[in-house]
Amino acid sequence: MFIEVEVEAGDNCDFSFTRVYSSTEDPKLITRVQAPGPRGEIDHFDVIGWSTQGPTPARLATVDDSGEGRVLLVYGGNEGIRLRPAGSNDQWSLDASDQWGEPCLLLDLDAQFESTE
Repeated sequence: MFIEVEVEAGDNCDFSFTRVYSSTEDPKLITRVQAPGPRGEIDHFDVIGWSTQGPTPARLATVDDSGEGRVLLVYGGNEGIRLRPAGSNDQWSLDASDQWGEPCLLLDLDAQFESTE
């Protein structure tokens, strides 16, 4: 199975990104992930996909990455993913100062996540 991540530069993410990954499993819907934060600290963050229409589900799958071997891919909508501190009560918003966008994330296989499935 192949997963194509195609992100358009927009309000959530400053640059475009296109890549195809090979996966051996169906993606899972996720709501939280252990990842590097905006200052490089590893912590737990709420995650959602972001599209030109706003919030959309975020997904995670184990994929083969030519430079890293097997990794966890976190991806979302056509404008990438959006993250915020875990457990935040703030609404998802492009204007929130404690939220940020990424095209996708490639994480170690041992990174923790919470799935809705």
